[in-house]
Amino acid sequence: MPKWSGGQAAVEALKAENTENVFGLIGSATMEMFDALYDATEINFIGVHDERTGTHMADGYARVTGNAGVILAGQNGPGATNLVTGLGQAAAAFSPVVSIAGALSSSHVYRDAFQEVDQQALFQPITKKTWTVTQTDRVPEMFREAFRVAMTPRRGPVHINLPRDILSATAEFPALQDPINYRSQTVPAGAADAIERAAGLLREAQRPVIVAGGGIKNTGGHAAALELAEMLNAPVVTAPGHGDAIPFGHPLNAGQMGPRGNPVASRLAKEADVILALGTRLGFNSTFYSYDNINERAAIIQIEIEPTAIGRHFPVALGIWADAPTAARQICAALGTLDGRAEADSWCETYKAERQAYLLKRDADADVDTHPIQPSGLFKVLRDVLPKNAAVTMDAGTLCLQATDALNYWQPPSLFTPLDFGLVGFSFACGLGIKVGRPDRAVVSLMGDGGFGMTLSELSTAVDHGINTVTVVMNNRCWGAEKAYQRDFFGERYIGADISSPPFDNIAELYGAAGYRAEKISEVGEAVTAALECGKPAVVDVAIDPAALYSFRRDSFKHREK
Repeated sequence: MPKWSGGQAAVEALKAENTENVFGLIGSATMEMFDALYDATEINFIGVHDERTGTHMADGYARVTGNAGVILAGQNGPGATNLVTGLGQAAAAFSPVVSIAGALSSSHVYRDAFQEVDQQALFQPITKKTWTVTQTDRVPEMFREAFRVAMTPRRGPVHINLPRDILSATAEFPALQDPINYRSQTVPAGAADAIERAAGLLREAQRPVIVAGGGIKNTGGHAAALELAEMLNAPVVTAPGHGDAIPFGHPLNAGQMGPRGNPVASRLAKEADVILALGTRLGFNSTFYSYDNINERAAIIQIEIEPTAIGRHFPVALGIWADAPTAARQICAALGTLDGRAEADSWCETYKAERQAYLLKRDADADVDTHPIQPSGLFKVLRDVLPKNAAVTMDAGTLCLQATDALNYWQPPSLFTPLDFGLVGFSFACGLGIKVGRPDRAVVSLMGDGGFGMTLSELSTAVDHGINTVTVVMNNRCWGAEKAYQRDFFGERYIGADISSPPFDNIAELYGAAGYRAEKISEVGEAVTAALECGKPAVVDVAIDPAALYSFRRDSFKHREK
C-alpha cells in the first residue's frame, strides 16, 4: 500500500474522482495539499483572488458540466469564512460544489488560537453535509463521501475541513475506488399507478400547462419534456431562472412564468385547469407562495426528485416522487393515442398566437431611440447580437431581473442566475467557471456596476488563465433595486443608493483584458460583437439611464402604498 501524507491523500482522492479543475486560493494551512497539487498534472489549478468568487466559479462549473465543482480555501479562519456566501448561493441553486478548507491543528482547537473559528458549525446550515477529518488514514473516505453526497439528488454543496496535523501526518492507504462503485447509477421512476393517474388527468385536461423547472434543466431533460408537450399539444412555461429549461425556438416554449415572468406565460399558469409541475418546487420566485400566480382551481400534478418538495407550498392532486425526465417519458408511454381534445388544441393555438404577438411587441416596444440607454433597447440589441450557443449569467438587481425573460436561450443550459439567493456579485465569477467547463461556448455575464465593482479583481484570474468571457456592465450608477423602492415607497428619501465607479473599460485594460464603452444604443452592438471576437477577457461598460428602475418586490411594501 502506498504511504502518503494527508495532503497527498487528498489530492489522490480528487484524482480518483476524475477532477479536472480546482479553483482556490493558496494558504499556509493547506500547504501539504498544494504541494501535492504541484505534481498532479491531471488537475488544472485556477488560483483566484477571493474565496467567495472562487466558489461562484466552482458553482458555475458544476451547473454547466453536471460534475462537481471544487473550491479549495487554503487558509482556516478568514479563508474559510469567505466561502460562506458562495456556499449559500450554491445551496440555493442545488449546485454540487465540493468545498475544502484548511483547519486548525487538532491540538489547538478551543484554545482561542490564531484564526480560530468553529468551521464545523459554520458550514453545517449551508451545506448538505460538513465533515472535519479526524484521522489521516480517513482522508480518502471523507472525500469519497463528500463527492457522493454532493452528486446525489437533490444535489448540493458539501464542505470538508482538513486540520493541519491531519494533512502533514502520513499513513498507508489501500487502492482508491472508482466513483462508479459507490454512486447510484439509476434514478427513481414514477410508480406505475401514479403515472397512469397523471396520464388520465392530462388526457382530460382542457387547458393543460407544463411548468418546467430545475429538474428538467439540470438533468438535460428538455427532450423528454418537449416530447410530452408535443404529444399533449400543451404549452410549457418555465420557472424563473430556468428560462433555458427548453430551447427558446420551440413553439411550445412560453417563457418564464410568475410575478417576474412574461404576461403570456403568467396568464397560462393563472388559467390552466391542469398544471404538470415537472421538476419544480413551485417556490418563491415562481409564485410568491400565492394563488395570485397560479390557478387555485387547477389540478396540480407535481413530479419531484426531492419528496419533501411535493405539496409543500400548494396542495396537489397527485404527487410523484421521480426523476422529472424519466417520469415525463413514462407519461408519454401511458397516454397512448389522444383524440377528441378540441378544447385543449384550441387553448394551445390561442397561446401560440399570443406568444407570437408578445415577441413582436417586445421588439416593437424596445426603446432604441432614447438617450441615455434604456434597458429594453439594450436587451433587444443583445437578442440580435448574441450567438445562439451563448451561455448567459446574471446577478440579482433591478436590471438583471428585467433582463431574465428579455433574452433568448437557445441551447440548454444557457441561463445561470442566483435564483432564490438573490445575490449581487455572482455573475462575472460564475461566468468564468462556466467558460472553464465549456470553453467552446460564448459566455456573456450581465451585471450592474455595483456587483461588478465587488468582484472585478477576478479580471486577473481571467487574464492569467485565458478565460475569455464577456462582461456587460449595465452601469446606472446606483443600487437600482433599492433606489426604486426608495423612489416608489419612501418618498424619494435616498440614502446609500447612489454609487460611483471608475471607467470599467479602462480598468479592464489595466488588468490586461479588453475594454469597451457604449454611451449610445447605437454603440452597444458593435462593442459586444468586438468583445466576443477579441480573444481576451472583455468588459463592455454600458451607460444605462439611472431613472430606468423597476420595483419588483412590491408585495413587500404594500403597507406603504397610498
